[in-house]
Amino acid sequence: MMRRRPADFRRQVRRRFSHWIWVLLGLFLIAGLFLFVVQHNHHEDPIDQHVPEKYVNRAQPVHQHLNFTEEVSSATSFSRQLAEQMTLAKAYVIISKEHNNLHLAWQLSSKIRSCQLLLSKAAMRREPISLEEAEPIIRSLSSLILKAQDAHFDIATTIMTMKSHIQALEERANAATVQSTLFGQLASEALPKSLHCLNVKLTTDWLRSLPLQVLADEKRNSPRLVDNNLYHFCIFSENVLAASVVVNSTISNTDHPKQLVFHIVTNGVSYGAMQAWFLSNDFKGSTIDVQNIEEFTWLNASYAPIVKQLLDPDSRAYYFGGNDYMGVEPKLRNPKYLSLLNHIRFYIPEIYPQLEKVVFLDDDVVVQKDLTPLFSLDLHGNVNGAVETCLEAFHRYYKYLNFSNPIISSKFDPQACGWAFGMNVFDLIAWRTANVTTRYHHWQEQNADRTLWKLGTLPPGLLAFYGLTEPLDRRWHVLGLGYDTNIDNRLIESAAVIHFNGNMKPWLKLAIGRYKPLWERYINQSHPYHQYCIIS
Repeated sequence: MMRRRPADFRRQVRRRFSHWIWVLLGLFLIAGLFLFVVQHNHHEDPIDQHVPEKYVNRAQPVHQHLNFTEEVSSATSFSRQLAEQMTLAKAYVIISKEHNNLHLAWQLSSKIRSCQLLLSKAAMRREPISLEEAEPIIRSLSSLILKAQDAHFDIATTIMTMKSHIQALEERANAATVQSTLFGQLASEALPKSLHCLNVKLTTDWLRSLPLQVLADEKRNSPRLVDNNLYHFCIFSENVLAASVVVNSTISNTDHPKQLVFHIVTNGVSYGAMQAWFLSNDFKGSTIDVQNIEEFTWLNASYAPIVKQLLDPDSRAYYFGGNDYMGVEPKLRNPKYLSLLNHIRFYIPEIYPQLEKVVFLDDDVVVQKDLTPLFSLDLHGNVNGAVETCLEAFHRYYKYLNFSNPIISSKFDPQACGWAFGMNVFDLIAWRTANVTTRYHHWQEQNADRTLWKLGTLPPGLLAFYGLTEPLDRRWHVLGLGYDTNIDNRLIESAAVIHFNGNMKPWLKLAIGRYKPLWERYINQSHPYHQYCIIS
């Protein structure tokens, strides 16, 4: 007969079995809690599972330096959704007003302001917009947009209305651009009060001073004016101060100023002021001759086609006309083109029949290096030595001339390099041999109806000197100081001549401040009239 185990032993086994149950239940509970936490974190930010531990501290301030521009451009951000809805709502505001639905327009405007306020706050705090913030506005804006569409603003109507508004805005923008260009043009053409004061005082001196007039007559017959062993420069200008800067800068940068001769041609209004200024100031022994273009009796309508065109009533209406000519590019309606001083560069051999070589300088240039080596340059039989400007693609012939006209397209290469007026070496012997002035007359006659080119002196120059131009080193002549604010300083420093071509002339208040000192350093600031008119 089998013996029964003691009762106390049986009780001990039952206690051991219950302990294991509790241990297992505890383990299951702990595992469940762990899985719950892991799963919860996985749903909140799945990316954090793959972030290395060493980057955890960096990733915590994720919104501390939020780029709000990127936030608005993000396809998934609430900021982007709000911005797009706001744009659409603005369109419906305009359409609502046009259909006299002012209440809907007011509701839309109110929500647009709320949207703008929320976007502004988000940008200030540098944090993205949350769902709680965005949802009410998105929901209400969507409701209003649907309401606007249901009212009568179908997609076709909306598109047509927006097209008309876009067209109107483009027209206003174009008109504003034309107007600003015209204002800039007017500002560049106007004679500043200070220069007008200088002209008046110098002209008064000229008229009152008989000795100055006698001295001018004596110098007019100087043999130096026709001596081809000297260096001859031409300047055609009505601006006394500008012409003075050209002369001063040229003289200051040469070793032998007494070998320089300056031939200045001006108009009747500025003639007395020019004479008074250049006769009463010291120019280190150089010779300066001033002539009045109105005394060139040979330059008349029967000889020069340009004179005939400038006297034509249609041409004057073209330059000074009102709305009838608004289609013309504003810069091309500049009345300066009516001044013969702008055109006599094509008559240099006629003005100076005894000279063999000259350097032509515009009155808006500053000379920074000795220019006398230009006279010994070999032009290889060409008439004109000039710096080419076709490094920029828009300075080729096709940009200046009308190649749809067979007269132009049959004789010229549209890709030929343009070049610059402003600092040019002219071989007058080669000029006379090639009959360049006759060629110029021919093209002016062909362009009587203004169909071959627009306006200006460069296009006819490109035609007259075609095949007769010798390219010069670019450092001889650097352009753009009257419109380009980003010219490399090294290029300016290496330039023999810097040119303030453009509207921002250095004698105007709208001049580019960075370049203006380059011009001002050559003004005779000790002159009493400069002190009175310019400084005060």
